[in-house]
Amino acid sequence: MLLLVAGLTITATAQETTTEIPTKKNRVVTNGFWDNWFIDFGYDYLSAYSNQEHGRGVSGNPFSNVRGAHGFDVSLGKWATPAFGMRAKFQAAWAKQVNQNDADINQLYNQVSLSLQPMLNLHNLFAGYKPRVWNIIAYGSAGWLRNIDYETNSFLFGIGVLNQFNVTKRFHINVDIYGNVGDADMDGVGRGGGNTALFKTRDWLVGWSVGCGFNLGKVGWDNAPDVDAIMAMNKAQVDALNASLADSQAENDRLQNLLKNQKPATNNVVAAPVTTRASVFFNINKSKIASRKDLVNVKELAEYAIANNRTVVVTGYADSNTGSAEYNQALSQRRADAVAAELVKMGVSSDKIETAAKGGVSDLDPFSYNRRATVSLK
Repeated sequence: MLLLVAGLTITATAQETTTEIPTKKNRVVTNGFWDNWFIDFGYDYLSAYSNQEHGRGVSGNPFSNVRGAHGFDVSLGKWATPAFGMRAKFQAAWAKQVNQNDADINQLYNQVSLSLQPMLNLHNLFAGYKPRVWNIIAYGSAGWLRNIDYETNSFLFGIGVLNQFNVTKRFHINVDIYGNVGDADMDGVGRGGGNTALFKTRDWLVGWSVGCGFNLGKVGWDNAPDVDAIMAMNKAQVDALNASLADSQAENDRLQNLLKNQKPATNNVVAAPVTTRASVFFNINKSKIASRKDLVNVKELAEYAIANNRTVVVTGYADSNTGSAEYNQALSQRRADAVAAELVKMGVSSDKIETAAKGGVSDLDPFSYNRRATVSLK
């Protein structure tokens, strides 16, 4: 039996462990070309403000039927980062030639427009990226408008605020408020009046859009890995592995010496173990045993404790160089509990196991050796 244990100790390799990769807060990995696309659909209500209405006493109420008209829009866009994106918007709508305070005189005309709109997600820009139900998005607009009825073309510029409500990962609802300004003949009628102020020599459209949209491709961003933390974590894992290998070599030497001095067994009484204390090591910030081979000495102590009705004491420790005192206290207790659970599996009665948590310590060098639990007999 000792030969088998010695052989396993010599040939054992480090058990692979699953470690969570640390990441940097509010930093993300650049997405791929096909990631974070979206398509939106909306119903529009537009209010027209024309340059020829000035001085004619027309009501400025945007909800008046003197100004109001309807339409729809379709947008296709992509978020390049959590804060910056771009969309192309197509809109088809009616609008009015507002020149009198009488809805019957103000003629409707058909229009279509196409514009590019750079967007800034203000929530992600100032508060950092995370999935949210509500996002406030500011955008600018530049494009072209065609008055179909009067066959005129106009440059179109504007700004807007998009309120986006995420219902699911793929589906969202939009409430969009915007304002656009175009040429003086955007409504088919040239500049009226003698005022040359910019506001009064242009045609304006103020609009509200309510609709929905769908996210395409991969949605969201992965947090960027914290390279410094990963390097520190890897060093700590190597230290823990070296410590575990050193213990394995010492255990192998001990077993070889036992083998040389072994005498034939005369009864079933379990002899006292050579050592009365065993160590089980853990990776940084973990309460899962790093290597199962650390349990070889623990098994020997467990068998002796069972045969001689002894109490086993498990003491957990953490590395004081990382984590707060409160966190390390809880972590050392979880490590002690993990080893106690293994003792129960080995046949030790739970009422014969005592656990203690020492919190963060710096007893051993290198500091990774302090991430352990010790097992001793009482």
